[in-house]
Amino acid sequence: MRGPVGLSVGRGLLYLIVAGAAWGTAGAAASLVYRTSDTGPVALSFWRCAVGVVLLLAVRLLRPRVRPSVPVPDDTGARSGNRQALGLRLRRAAAVGAGLAVFQTAYFAAVEATGLAVATVVTLGAGPVLIALGARLTMGERLGRAGLTAVAGALAGLGVLVLGNGGAAARPWGVLIALVAAAGYSAMTLLTRWWGRDGGADQSGTTIGAFAVTSLCLLPFALLEGLVPHTEDPVRLLWLLAYIASVPTALAYALYFAGAAVVRSATVSVIMLLEPVSAAVLAVALLGERLTAATCVGTALMLGSVAGLALAEARGARAAVGGPALA
Repeated sequence: MRGPVGLSVGRGLLYLIVAGAAWGTAGAAASLVYRTSDTGPVALSFWRCAVGVVLLLAVRLLRPRVRPSVPVPDDTGARSGNRQALGLRLRRAAAVGAGLAVFQTAYFAAVEATGLAVATVVTLGAGPVLIALGARLTMGERLGRAGLTAVAGALAGLGVLVLGNGGAAARPWGVLIALVAAAGYSAMTLLTRWWGRDGGADQSGTTIGAFAVTSLCLLPFALLEGLVPHTEDPVRLLWLLAYIASVPTALAYALYFAGAAVVRSATVSVIMLLEPVSAAVLAVALLGERLTAATCVGTALMLGSVAGLALAEARGARAAVGGPALA
């Protein structure tokens, strides 16, 4: 089955899985950036988004454009329609970019306020709940019994994965900021899905616009923190920044926005929990962290939940092709 934007649900699921795994590599790369330089988290987020915009623009400009087979008359009505469409795209990019800026900035602030473990659990744990409620209220999307089971399993796995490896005391102010981050992420996901339903969303343009807005929002805070890093190994730092801007940013977010437009919002939120799974694997494989029972159990729970929910989504899409699926 193909979604309104011309992308099949199956391919959308694949895009989201790749995006979630790629997001997980950003943490390991950021750890190496912090070891190599005095770059702060806000400055790193700014360079990540700003360079990501440049890369996405370059890909968009190099991509061959499809010309209409029938010439469109250049009349006043057509020009007015083009202006309205441009205004709509700008408003959508601004809304998604604002959500992305809130998500990233509030998450980093929560990490500083209450620690990585609690900030990750609250942000990524509250996200699926807020998205499921929002999707139910605004779009009538239903998780069903299998979906609820998958969400519960994924949240349990996330808790075991993060808190089971050395839990930290939760500070109320940090928890509140993490909830703000979850709200920003949820708004970004719901808006992308809402606009993708009617086929009117230009996912490439939305991604570029969102990163441009996010870069502008982060710039003043990055200037206060220190925009230009100091390092004794500039070549290594540049390679790390280039990787962060290209793979877990430009590539991953382009895939995320495309997949989120055709896959149910609650399913998107659970699949994106692959991020801490891939981060945990990289922490053990590349950063020398110890493999614990909590890592294994939490990873298994989350991967199982994601796989089950993805299969349920794919089955639902196939059933929709053949006829109405049972509720």
